[in-house]
Amino acid sequence: MTRRTVRLAHVLSSTALVAGALLATAACAQEDGRDAGAAGISASPAAARQQTESPTGSPTGSPTGSPTGTLTESGAETALITAADIEDDWTQVKDTEAENWHDGLLIGKVDVSDFLSAKADAADCQRLMDSLFDDDLLGKPSGANALRGFTEDDSRLLYQVAAYDRTDVQDSLTWMAELPQECDQFTMTENGEKRTVQVTESSLPSVGDAREGLRVTVRGPVDGTDATLTLDVAAVRVGDNAITVTAGGLDGDEDDSVRSAVQLGTQRLQDVLAGRSPAASPSQFD
Repeated sequence: MTRRTVRLAHVLSSTALVAGALLATAACAQEDGRDAGAAGISASPAAARQQTESPTGSPTGSPTGSPTGTLTESGAETALITAADIEDDWTQVKDTEAENWHDGLLIGKVDVSDFLSAKADAADCQRLMDSLFDDDLLGKPSGANALRGFTEDDSRLLYQVAAYDRTDVQDSLTWMAELPQECDQFTMTENGEKRTVQVTESSLPSVGDAREGLRVTVRGPVDGTDATLTLDVAAVRVGDNAITVTAGGLDGDEDDSVRSAVQLGTQRLQDVLAGRSPAASPSQFD
């Protein structure tokens, strides 16, 4: 039995599908703004645009350059954020609980007829939905990795720090940059039920070497009742490493919390890679 099959069975066997439809958090590392030239990959026009401009039109990239240290398992753990690093009233959960967060609303087969360039675009949209469910938006880490989960009412936030091959992780960020155009709106089907998915770009603080932000909205029936799942997704590359944040649920908008996690989490990772102890968690959100 494959990993995805096991997870699918776990989701479908849950006795609380509505609660389970809160959020599948992905986590691996990501980034918005692009350093495609440094990564040695060919960027699309959209990617090239974001390599030179932030969402507000300002230059992107880390002002001081990426630390060059190698991320270790203990370093990845140290680089994880705490509840004090994010907006609102989040509560940290056990790692074993966070590792099993998967949302049934993310499961389905993308309708190819929704796309002009059907096979290519539909495949990218299917990859997006599968990777959100499987928590591997940036692919498999090549080295150390650590994750941490938080809950707030009916929302969840999953945060991951990991080491990657730079070409692979930058390629994933370039792919993410195209999704708001390729997958702006489509449908997918699961057990005969239709779900409508919308993907839009979201802005992130100008941190790290490259970054990408997305908002993914899924509308569909849950136990006979229409529900809307909203996920805010962010990825930031720091050298060969990245952070990934996925937050949301049936309550919707978690953009502020994601931005806080990206801002403070990137600094923590840079401190760890530079051999410094991360600063104490801020108190402005208390």
